[in-house]
Amino acid sequence: MQAATLLLAMLAGGLPHPLIQKGFEHFYNLEYDEAILAFRQFIARYPEEPRGYNHLAQSILYREMLRTGALETELVSGNNPFLRRPKMNPSPEDQKEFGDAIQRAMELSQERLKRNPRDTQALYTLGVAHGLRANYNFLVRKAWTDALRDATQARKLHNRVTELDPSFVDARLVQGVHEYVVGSLPWQWRMLGFLVGFRGNKEAGIRILREVAEKGDVNRLDAKVLLCAIYRRERKPELAVPLIRELLAAFPRNYLLYFELAQMYSDLGDKEKALEALARLEQLRNSGVPGFTRVPAEKIYFARGNIQFWYRDLDEALENIRKAAARADHLDLNTGVLAWMRLGQIYDLKGRRKEAIEAYRQAIAYAPESDAAKESRRYLSAPYRRPDIPG
Repeated sequence: MQAATLLLAMLAGGLPHPLIQKGFEHFYNLEYDEAILAFRQFIARYPEEPRGYNHLAQSILYREMLRTGALETELVSGNNPFLRRPKMNPSPEDQKEFGDAIQRAMELSQERLKRNPRDTQALYTLGVAHGLRANYNFLVRKAWTDALRDATQARKLHNRVTELDPSFVDARLVQGVHEYVVGSLPWQWRMLGFLVGFRGNKEAGIRILREVAEKGDVNRLDAKVLLCAIYRRERKPELAVPLIRELLAAFPRNYLLYFELAQMYSDLGDKEKALEALARLEQLRNSGVPGFTRVPAEKIYFARGNIQFWYRDLDEALENIRKAAARADHLDLNTGVLAWMRLGQIYDLKGRRKEAIEAYRQAIAYAPESDAAKESRRYLSAPYRRPDIPG
C-alpha cells in the first residue's frame, strides 16, 4: 500500500459476477494464486470481456508486489519519493501473461469503442488497462516517462467517462490518483510534454478519493486503501487508523493490514497500541489461523524491533532486529536489507562499532543497489547517530 501503488487504476467495473467476486475476495486477502485462478476461469467463460483480462493482470502484478515487499508503506520514514522505488523482477512467464492480458483488454475495449465511441464501460476498461500498464512500467521496467504517459492516458479516458455519465463515480478513482501523483512530483517532471497544462493537486486528489470512498461502487474499497497509503505519506495517521480497521473487518485474512495498523499507531505516538497490533498478528499466526501461517515470524520481529528502535528501547529492539536479520533469507528484499541496516544502527547507538560495521556490510551484500545499502555505506566511515540518543 505504498506510493508506487498510487499509479494503479484498480478495478475494472461491470456488474458483479460470482467468479469475479470470488477472485477479489481472494485478492484482498492476499491470496493471489487463488485470485488468478478465478479470473482465468472467468476469461475462459467470457473471452470477449475486457475486464477479466484487467483483473488477471492486476493479480499477477500484485502477487509480485507482495513477494518483493512493495505493497507496504515505507518502513523507514514513509516519505521516499515516488521515483526511488526499487525495481521488481517478475518471472518471464508472469511478464508474458501480464503483457498478453493487458494487450487483450485494450484490443477488446478498442473494438467496442469503434462500434460505439460513447461506450462508457469500454472507455473505463481501456483506462484501467493503461493504469495497470503504468504501474508495470513504473515498478518493473523503471520507465518513468512511459508510466506517467500511460497514467495520463488513463486519466483522459476516465475524464471522458464522467463527461458522458457524471454518476459513474468509480471512474473518479484514476482522476484522484493522477491529481495526487502529479501534484507530488518534482517540478522538472511536470514539464514533460504530455503533462503541460496539468499541474496536479494533492489536496484535490485526496478530495476526489474521499468522494469515491463514500459514493463509489466497485472502487469504494480501493479508494480507502489508497487513502491509507496517502495519509501515511502525508503524515496523517489519525485519518488512516479508522480506515485500516474498516478494511480489517472486510478482509480478515489480510495480514499486511496489521502491520499497517501498528505503523500508524506508532506514528501517532501510541507505542502500546502499535505493539498490541503486532501481538494480535503473532497470536493469529501461532494459532494457525488461515491466511496467517504465511507470515514469516521474522517479519513480525522486524516490525516490533523497528517500533522499539524509534521509541529508543534499544535493548528490546536489538533482540528483535537480531532475530529478523539472522533469518533475512526468509524476508522480502526490502525488509531483509532494512533489518541488517537497522541492526548496524542499533549497534552504533550502543557503542558496539565493530558489530555495527559487520551489520552494514551484510546489508550492502544483501541488496547492493537498494537505498538501505547505499545508506549503510555511509555508516562504514561515520557511525550512525540520532539526536535524541546520546552516543
